[in-house]
Amino acid sequence: MLLLLLLLALAAALTACSGNNKSQVAREVTDTGTKATTPSDRKSWAGKDAAPEFRNGLTWFNVQRPLTLADLRGKIVLLDFWTLGCINCQHIVPDLKRLEAEYGDRLVVIGVHSGKYATEHDDESVREAVRRLGLAHAVVNDPDFAVWDDYGANAWPTLVLIDPLGKVVGKHSGEGVYALFQPILSSMLVEFEGKFDAKALLFSFDATAASSVLSYPGKVLADEQRGRLYIADSGHNRVLVSTLDGRLESVIGTGEEGFADGAANEARFRQPQGLGLSANGRTLYVADTRNHAIRAVDLASLEVTTIAGTGKQADRFPRAGDVATKTALASPWDVLEVGGRLYISIAGLHQIWSLDLANGTLAVFAGTSREGINDGDRLRGATLAQPSGMASDGTWLYWVDPEGSALRRVRIEGQGEVETIVGKGLFEYGADDGTGTAAKFQHPQGLALANGRLIVGDTYNHRLRAVDPVTFAVTTLAGSERGWSDGTGTEARFDEPAGLGFAGGRVFVADTNNQLIRTFDLASGSVSTLTLSNLQVASGSGPGRRVTATLPGVTVAPGTGTLRITLASPAGHHLNSQAPSTLTLATSNAAVAATGDTEVSWRSDETAVTLPIPADFGTGTATLTARASVYYCRTGEESLCFILNADLVLPLTVDAGASASVASYDYVLPGSG
Repeated sequence: MLLLLLLLALAAALTACSGNNKSQVAREVTDTGTKATTPSDRKSWAGKDAAPEFRNGLTWFNVQRPLTLADLRGKIVLLDFWTLGCINCQHIVPDLKRLEAEYGDRLVVIGVHSGKYATEHDDESVREAVRRLGLAHAVVNDPDFAVWDDYGANAWPTLVLIDPLGKVVGKHSGEGVYALFQPILSSMLVEFEGKFDAKALLFSFDATAASSVLSYPGKVLADEQRGRLYIADSGHNRVLVSTLDGRLESVIGTGEEGFADGAANEARFRQPQGLGLSANGRTLYVADTRNHAIRAVDLASLEVTTIAGTGKQADRFPRAGDVATKTALASPWDVLEVGGRLYISIAGLHQIWSLDLANGTLAVFAGTSREGINDGDRLRGATLAQPSGMASDGTWLYWVDPEGSALRRVRIEGQGEVETIVGKGLFEYGADDGTGTAAKFQHPQGLALANGRLIVGDTYNHRLRAVDPVTFAVTTLAGSERGWSDGTGTEARFDEPAGLGFAGGRVFVADTNNQLIRTFDLASGSVSTLTLSNLQVASGSGPGRRVTATLPGVTVAPGTGTLRITLASPAGHHLNSQAPSTLTLATSNAAVAATGDTEVSWRSDETAVTLPIPADFGTGTATLTARASVYYCRTGEESLCFILNADLVLPLTVDAGASASVASYDYVLPGSG
């Protein structure tokens, strides 16, 4: 009976954001199964009702202009209704990418962002989420739920299928997207053969190629005893190690997405989040969120091993005693070691699990897996809502529930009950100070214990809040509106602070959308931006986005000459000597253009650098490619540093009638704003 209840709860968890309504598409798949074997038996996936046109005045991302149904004629269209904070919505992103890759130009995925929280209605929030999740399809912001209502969506995520003739086939709410839609789409290719439009949609991705040194840092861990700061550089799929004053010491992970153990320069992560430290300080635990795994880093050798998870998303709960390395997890978001057990916030199943570090076994510690903020018996009655950051004083385990805008706790020992300190319901949120449930948060993700107070990263309110664990009094420490500025109290600005650490009287903040680490001084109440130094440590991984820029062609005379490339920083910026910038040259025709040097590196704090490279030119045409990695910063705001990774295409003509012996190319780096 207990196993049956667990399975039923798991089924509810996998559609926690999507309610219990069965969809039209889901019913049709269930009805037809795979019995049809001939064309006459095949189920028709033609829609009946014309799809509603997209409303005017909405903001679109990744496309050159707002799309219309006329643009989509001759394509299968899959509308994905999502909200950026929902873990179930995040879970289906790999499925959507897989379908896009498999069906190419015959399928168009359009994300319709109908945000749950007030902050999620902002265009800037959606823009950052599109970048953070790596979405390469069109996305439209639907802040007033107009498109949602037109298509009858009722939960996150909801998928609506439209046939190539512009008619609605049906909808589905919840996860399991690839397995459900792949056979349907394959059938539609046959049914609508000859009716597809082969032209590709014109996408227009963010033109800013600059990537900050950090990319959407999710969590931080400060180790006061050893003077170390660990940063989950989530967007770069790695973990950085620095001193508490920001001097980088090492990088763990190649920076490429993947799931691989090994040495620091071999291991791969996929958007890691929470970080935890062993009691002896020798092991760093990493919540490797998108790999659904827990990794352990030996801090002496920086060797990475997997101690829990299989790399696959969980489809069942662990039974007490299950071997951790053979048990799948679901989006672990934070890790915390207390008394020989590693507590794991399993955001994807709305639970907290515990890993016995001595024998390597897992068990559910709290949460039924039904999404909610019900208090009660930690295993049989309490419901959690996407648990994230955790903290402990050794007696209590505290955590924040982003989807409940709540702060919760339970005693570590015994079979105690979960208690809610702040939070009233899944749709109750705000920014009010007060005592206990009179106070309000908005999707908090960060939590740290600092000098006897709980510090909350109130993510969607862009604030740091303090909670007295005895009186439950809640006060605002710093922050107000979205932005970036240092200062005291409301002078300070954050942009979705999501992870906190504490050491030496300072709270370290992963200021996610600002791509920065900030510090809050408990004594003075001032917020500062941590300047990272010794950047060459991080220059070999975490490459960020790469773009291609074709420069105007140049004509030179044959013979010995010079290739001269000038790279200039944009207005308000300067080059950064903290790390070596590099440029690697390649030629399409060595008989026409051969350079004396194929690799050039430099360090400069000037606004521009000119690189003269000896070359031999022969009559004809060639294309040179300069692969550049350039570091630069905002002038006066040296903590805001960026990396450009670009392939500069240099067309060259060598003509005996030309007089120039120097082939000059100028490129201005893109602005970071």
